[in-house]
Amino acid sequence: MAVQFRRVLLIVNPGARRGERVLPKAVRAFADAGVHCDAMTTESPGHGAELALALATKYDAIFTLGGDGTAIEVIGALAHAGPPVGVLPGGTANVVARTLGVPANIGRAVHRLLEGEEARVDLGRLSTGQRFAVGMGVGLDASMIALAPSRLKRRFGFFAYLMSAARALVKLEPFQIRMEVDGEVIETRAVVALVLNIGAILNDLIRFGDGIRRDDGYLNACIYSPANHRDTVRIIWKMLRKDFSPDPCIIYRQGCNFRLSTDPPTMGQADGELIGTAPFHIVVEPLAARVLVPRR
Repeated sequence: MAVQFRRVLLIVNPGARRGERVLPKAVRAFADAGVHCDAMTTESPGHGAELALALATKYDAIFTLGGDGTAIEVIGALAHAGPPVGVLPGGTANVVARTLGVPANIGRAVHRLLEGEEARVDLGRLSTGQRFAVGMGVGLDASMIALAPSRLKRRFGFFAYLMSAARALVKLEPFQIRMEVDGEVIETRAVVALVLNIGAILNDLIRFGDGIRRDDGYLNACIYSPANHRDTVRIIWKMLRKDFSPDPCIIYRQGCNFRLSTDPPTMGQADGELIGTAPFHIVVEPLAARVLVPRR
């Protein structure tokens, strides 16, 4: 469903890697499209959510220009309400923007979203109240984020995460996990465990599982248990090929209510933001988010 806009609010995180640098381009793109844009910068964590909630009724849409933290902060704040949120890539990884198909170029991103469609998306919600749109995980993916220093993220952007991922893959630090999915208990050894709402990243380059949809009212657990680097290479190759045939090192489950604990306590992340160590309790909020996506 296409949406028409007259006034939008742009919430900018000045601490994001590209936030303030590309702000003039974003404002100019809105002006070129004949859309009035008020830009406001955040001053602290949580400020983006406060701005969105306080000003939502005054605008046809709210856009974010920052990293994944800013995007999900605003999306989560406006869950079950609105107006729709457009995510512009202004951070390091930009997982949310990439996953929603938003172009990396700011000018193109603005125009594609203004000419795009509104989509309803499920959200995952942690017991802390924090929400995620793409997914959360424990183990290797959280280590990848934790091991990427700020100076490298500012200098190399997304490649900083690839470098830290390589370091984490070399170590392959396993842990014991107990995951309960709608009452079914799974206990196994793992290197990474994910609870996903969206099943593909990097413009569909890597797909985690079959039938993982952003609007079906479910989340999907993917538990990976490689015993060695040969297993790891096979799993990555299967993801690249979109091969979801049975594998002794992969467990898939779909559900609405997830509880997970690890031994030893293992770091977690949600949409690229570190969230402390397990245990975690996650539930799905069906079609809670209104987001803008480019037309296909």
